Amino acid sequence: MAATEHAIELTHLAAQAAADKLATDLVAFDVSERFPLADVFLIASAPNERAVGAVVDGVEETLFRAGTKALRSEGGGENRWVLIDFGDVIVHVQHPEARQLYSLERLWRDCPAIELTVDAA
Repeated sequence: MAATEHAIELTHLAAQAAADKLATDLVAFDVSERFPLADVFLIASAPNERAVGAVVDGVEETLFRAGTKALRSEGGGENRWVLIDFGDVIVHVQHPEARQLYSLERLWRDCPAIELTVDAA
């Protein structure tokens, strides 16, 4: 079973919101067949803790305006790796060192990638 249309739509909205706040290296994976709690993981980088917070705020605001509220969020205290759970979509915003250390792309590389097209900020 592939990610739902709704999850894909939310992923694109979240990716654009992250890009608007200058997030880089955005990738998304359809994890629906391997992870029963969500359809998509969206991963983004931000260069420092303040930027991670700005990306998180931008994604939450955009998806809230689209009618989707975050169910939970973790890591906001230090802003090195913030996970935002929107149900069908889980967004990971990471400081570059955390992204390299945990290498989520490597862990989920067997899952189909979702092509993201975002407009430059």
